[in-house]
Amino acid sequence: MKRIIVAVLSLFIAATAGAAVHNVRDYGAKGDGVAIDSPAIDAAIKAASEEGGGLVYFPAGRYASYSIHLASHIHLYLEEGSVIYAAEGEGFDPAEPGPQPQYQDFGHSHWQNSLIWGIDLEDITISGPGLIDGTNLSPGYGDHAVKDGVGNKSISLKNCRRVVLKDFKMIRSGHFALLATGVDDMVIDGLTIDTNRDGLDVDCCRNVRISNCNVNSPFDDGIVLKASYALDRYVDTRDVVITNCHMSGYDVGSVMDATYTVPTLVSPHTGTARLTRSAGRLKLGTETSGGFKNIAVSNCSFDLCGGIVVESMDGGIVEGLTFSNLVMRDCLDSPIFFRIGQRMRSPEGIPVGTIRNVLISDLDATSTSPYFGVIFAGLPGHNIKDVTMRNIRLDAVGGIRKEDAVKTVPERADAYPDPDMFSGNMAMPQKGMMIRHAEDIIMDGVTFSFQKEDTRPLFYIDDAKRIVRKNVKVLK
Repeated sequence: MKRIIVAVLSLFIAATAGAAVHNVRDYGAKGDGVAIDSPAIDAAIKAASEEGGGLVYFPAGRYASYSIHLASHIHLYLEEGSVIYAAEGEGFDPAEPGPQPQYQDFGHSHWQNSLIWGIDLEDITISGPGLIDGTNLSPGYGDHAVKDGVGNKSISLKNCRRVVLKDFKMIRSGHFALLATGVDDMVIDGLTIDTNRDGLDVDCCRNVRISNCNVNSPFDDGIVLKASYALDRYVDTRDVVITNCHMSGYDVGSVMDATYTVPTLVSPHTGTARLTRSAGRLKLGTETSGGFKNIAVSNCSFDLCGGIVVESMDGGIVEGLTFSNLVMRDCLDSPIFFRIGQRMRSPEGIPVGTIRNVLISDLDATSTSPYFGVIFAGLPGHNIKDVTMRNIRLDAVGGIRKEDAVKTVPERADAYPDPDMFSGNMAMPQKGMMIRHAEDIIMDGVTFSFQKEDTRPLFYIDDAKRIVRKNVKVLK
């Protein structure tokens, strides 16, 4: 009965909008999990497109598919019990000729080697309570090229506008559950993503609203904004709102089935065990040929994963950021990590970037890793500027002796930016906050607490000026 109601509702929605409904089964899709249904799905999309647009309807079933080709003015509706399933084998579209590969990795540079993709399109919607299963997609470990025929991402969009992704679920989604590059006016709402690499990658995009999403990604980033050179030009990611989202680092699949098991972590970059850190975080970077402007993050929670990361590594200008009403539990690296670096994966001649004008307010982090603390790390001559932290509570596990922490913090200007870049397998020299190459940093109502005695100093401050500390407390 529920399936019938949903089906009738979807037909009503399409009919009232003046659009035809194209049931993929009417075009030959079997939905048995064995037959390759992507040609039938493409036929339904083409028929709808030739009529000026319409709804492509997936009734309950398991639709084994290779690459599915989107078109403008198309709405894919996944009914309850419907699964778009990345088929086994090497039948996916090959990667198209991409932009200059020295500026971003293979995964960011190609879109067509995906389960569902569209380029230069407008007015696209994918919605409904169904599932996109990317189990057979390559997670792209090592960020190297995958061979022709191997799928690399679940959904890829390039140079599109007016996109809506709403209410469906995604599991084991390859390198990216979503790679959106150069997409303007995009709404992502109500997605559940339980994946083995990145969740939502929003690159060189403008006017994006991400809300009510649950992203579990223990081996890489959860929600990540980027500004790469993948469009062969400098493009900022700007005017982005992220709200009411949850990020976590549980075992892949255990959020979808509500068991929430804790993983034995393996680094996606090295393939080696990594027991002290998880990903799953909210990140701005690492790709920053362009910058980030006007970004608002609010009412988000983090569980058994990383925290918030803001980076300018390739020359990008990062400014106008707000983070508010955030809750973190069992953060496995730094709850707040800001980094200006000099990796410079950009065309020659671009100067080192900037991070400035940031407000972080009403953040509560409980049981964070004892190794890192909060880190603000610029470079000599390139300071992080104008950061205000207001009403922040940072509760760390603690338990590190001063003599067991790293003694000297290296600069590592061109190293890949992660909280362990300064200390390796050791703890940072401070238990609370490192402020280095920074100016105009305001702490207004920041409280530290430690579950175990920790003899390291609270702060490590180096080459910093105008550091204001009001109502900074350490609880016993």
